[in-house]
Amino acid sequence: MQSSTSIIVKVQTQYLSDRTTGENEYPFAYKITISNTSNKLVQLINRYWLITDGNGKKTEVHGEGVIGQQPYIRQGQSFSYTSGAVLETPVGTMQGYYEMKSESGEWFQTPIELFSLAVPNIVN
Repeated sequence: MQSSTSIIVKVQTQYLSDRTTGENEYPFAYKITISNTSNKLVQLINRYWLITDGNGKKTEVHGEGVIGQQPYIRQGQSFSYTSGAVLETPVGTMQGYYEMKSESGEWFQTPIELFSLAVPNIVN
């Protein structure tokens, strides 16, 4: 499976302090925007996440699509969604990839670069 540089993934994160229900629970939201700069229609089929908390605990998440959808993204268009993760520490990271398929049936991976999840003002 090839990797594509014509699909751009941008991430924004937010700590959800009002959603904390106990000790060692740090909820975060992340907004993903996937932009298709290729000249082909593509579909997001599967996702893979590697979530690492501040203690080095790793959690892998595999699944179909995102937020219950397997969206098509047209040439020059973007698709955005918001989801979340709960860590046991106030800092951590996420990274992964999307498995996508072009209109011609070619499968490829779109990397999601490493990004941080951190409670504000916890890290100088």
